[in-house]
Amino acid sequence: MSRSLLITGTSGGLGLAIVVKAAKAGNRVYATMRDPSRRAALDAALLQAGATATVLQLDVRDQASVDAAVAQMLAETGGIDCLVNNAGAGFVRTVEQASATEIDWVLDVNLTGVIRCTKAVLPAMRAARAGRVVTISSVGGLVGQPFNELYCAAKFGVEGFMESLASYVGPAFNIHFSLVEPGGIASDFNASVMQQFAAGGGMRQDDYLPLLQAYIGGVQSRAGAGGSYQTTDEVADVVLDCLADPKPPVRLRTSSWAEAFTALKTAADPDGRKLQAEMVARNFGTLPLVQK
Repeated sequence: MSRSLLITGTSGGLGLAIVVKAAKAGNRVYATMRDPSRRAALDAALLQAGATATVLQLDVRDQASVDAAVAQMLAETGGIDCLVNNAGAGFVRTVEQASATEIDWVLDVNLTGVIRCTKAVLPAMRAARAGRVVTISSVGGLVGQPFNELYCAAKFGVEGFMESLASYVGPAFNIHFSLVEPGGIASDFNASVMQQFAAGGGMRQDDYLPLLQAYIGGVQSRAGAGGSYQTTDEVADVVLDCLADPKPPVRLRTSSWAEAFTALKTAADPDGRKLQAEMVARNFGTLPLVQK
């Protein structure tokens, strides 16, 4: 069944892979990016796949930009079946060394941007009594990690935001909310993290230096075969499976490595469905679908 999809952060990496696979599957895809002049890689991948997508400007940090993209898509398609919140940015640095500007940026891109986009599509989904929101989170949304406290804070926030919506908006209005939680992805995302790190001063000669060197060494050792890193296509396949699932989970990991890494947090309720049902029962007793 063909559906209309709005996907953020599609100029490269995972977002590009999701667009190509979704479009090739016959969906009507609106691929958004902050700077559409960077669409060449996406256009080339779509051409090679024999698929098409509509490219729109959308900056997740700009509410007017988000609203304009959503309004255009609604005008052209009449509805939004699926939103994929993919846009995001990594950040590696201890909070002591992070500037106020960097802190605001990490939270705005990774958390508030997700909130903006989700808020913008919910009225149409609620009116249709149907829809789904798939958000690319991270194992860092479940497990705090060294030198990632700001990124993890944003992703923990994303997890709480989506989990909360799933506890009442989901069952009441037939809108599914899912969190996809990869480990590392071998893409330009990682290069951008290191560029951001270098721009912020790189390794500094202070008390944190030996800890940071040990941490980065460990990350690099896990990037090889059998480690934590997946290809963008592998993670995109998980996203497409989630979009196709008639009863998608609230959360899902994308690899056995990610499952093992988060096991202490997820063992009691791996897919989040138990907690979702518990929150409905505790807060509402029963929560019937709200009819149009």
